[in-house]
Formats: sequence, structure tokens, C-alpha cells
Amino acid sequence: MSYYALVGDIGGTNARFALVEEASVELAHVEVLNCQDFNNFDQAVAYYYQKIGVNPLNKACISFACPIGDDLKMTNNHWAFNVKAMQKQLGLEQFLLLNDFTAMAYGMLFIESDEKVVIQSGSAKHAQHPRLVLGPGTGLGVSSLVPQSAHAQHSVAELNWQAVATEGGHISFAPTNELQLQILAILQRKYQRVSVERILSGDGIVALYLALCQIKQCPQILDSAAQITTAAMTGEDPIALQTLETFCDILGAVTGDLVLAQGARGGVYLCGGIPPRIREFLLQSNFRIAMADKGRFKQYLSQVPVWLCDAKYPGLLGAAAALKIQG
Repeated sequence: MSYYALVGDIGGTNARFALVEEASVELAHVEVLNCQDFNNFDQAVAYYYQKIGVNPLNKACISFACPIGDDLKMTNNHWAFNVKAMQKQLGLEQFLLLNDFTAMAYGMLFIESDEKVVIQSGSAKHAQHPRLVLGPGTGLGVSSLVPQSAHAQHSVAELNWQAVATEGGHISFAPTNELQLQILAILQRKYQRVSVERILSGDGIVALYLALCQIKQCPQILDSAAQITTAAMTGEDPIALQTLETFCDILGAVTGDLVLAQGARGGVYLCGGIPPRIREFLLQSNFRIAMADKGRFKQYLSQVPVWLCDAKYPGLLGAAAALKIQG
């Protein structure tokens, strides 16, 4: 089979690679490598080609979890390189680089219907409006999809979409009740300024738990996001349960704020590492109530569709989609 391009999704821990055919987003030969096993990006690519037994390709689209520029330095691993030098090293005619959440946004346009879990059905009335892409995981990624053709006669399928990278994860945390005010006060003593990423992330779950232990004057018996979420979902620990409930409340409130800020009436995609892991808990939580709790804009927000992305490799899919869209 003749493959057109290499696509990749490079995070702090894992490097995911796949091959695609021209004008396709179907992923072939997906492999997940550990970044720590390689000195730099080119070594990982060479290993991938050798492992799957194909000759190097001359086109690639890769998303990286770091700022994109002429010189690239990964935020959470040791990889660093000059983009033009790397392109020459790999023999690439085309080397398209994307921020990971720009790729994530493009990927949302191509995920299958069974890879989306409906959290709020909303209304299809505003399907041609911008869409919010939000992902709590290691950090909090925020992007948006903006339609390039919004004339009434165009169907959604005919629209061209532009993914817009943002730093929305670093907006300030705005408490909505007395408990959240106490949490903010505790976090301010540690961080001074408290962004929403300080809460809506893996480390944020731990920070929430520790703050609630302090407020409730309870011993701190859990020390990781995985332990806390597991204890919450099994009902084993009341502070863990309150931690995850508060997490979902704040996630809903922040989602509502970002929908208003972006005019994202076309819908919200919740992705990232955390939402799929707490799927059933999230569906039963006050997420939708908190999202719509915006006074005069309650009805506005209640009509916005919200989907949880349950795709296995959304970053890879996004890189393939960007190659298809941008050529």
C-alpha cells in the first residue's frame, strides 16, 4: 500500500505515530513510543519506520505539546531541535507542525459518532457557530473551531473550519460559592495567582483534595490524581468524592464562561485525559447545571451541545485532519 504522509502526536511522555493515505484521516500502523527511549525526535521517527518496515516518507504533520516556532523545545521532555534542520535530517519536502490542541480541535471534526458521548444534547440550531474544544489532562488545553463560511445556505459539512490556538487554560479561577472561595484562598497562598489549570488538571485534582482536607481538617491519605478519582468513583473516601464533585462543578463553570467568551454556540468537545476516565461520574455530576448557571444566559448555555470525546488517538487524528485540511 502506498502511504502519503507520516503523522504524529508528541507529548511529554509518549510519541504516537501513524501513516495516512492522501486526503484520508484513516490511521494505519499506529505505534506509541516512550520519548525517554530516544535522544531526539529523529531517532524516534527512524525507529518507527524500522519497526513497521516502511521506507521514510517525504511528508509529515506532527503535533507537539509545546509552543511552535523555528526552534522547538518540548515542555515536558528533553527533545529539542531546529525545525529546518530536522526537516532536512528527515528528508521531508513538507513538515507541518501544530500545537497539540490545534490538532485536537481539527480531530474533533473527524471523530466517529460512536466516539462522542452526549453530555448535553442542546440544539442543532447554531451548528454553524464556533465550537469550543476543552481538555483537562496534564494541563488544561483550550482551542476553538471557527467556521470560515457561515452563510445560511451552507450546510455544516460544507463549511471550512479554522482551529484557533488559545491559552484559555490560564484564565483566572473565579469561585462561585463559599467552598470555592476557601479553596481559592488556600491555593493563592501556594501559587499567588490561581489559573483554572491549577484546578482542572491532574495536579489540580491533587491540589483540590489537599485543600479540602485542610478545610475539613481531615488527614491526607491519598497522594495522586488516580487514587483520588478511583476513591471518589467507588465511594471509598468522602473527601475524594467531594474533590471530584468540585472538579466537575468548576469544569462546568469554566466551560460556560469560555462558551460565552468565544460565542461557541455550535457545541463543546470535552477531551483530554481526564474526562474519559471519569465518564460515568461526569454524566451524573452537576457539570451541566454549573455550565448554565450564568444568570440571564442560562437558556443560551442550556442549548449548547456538549460531547465527551472518547476517541483513542484524537491527537493523531487531528494531525491527519490538519494535513487533509491545510494540504
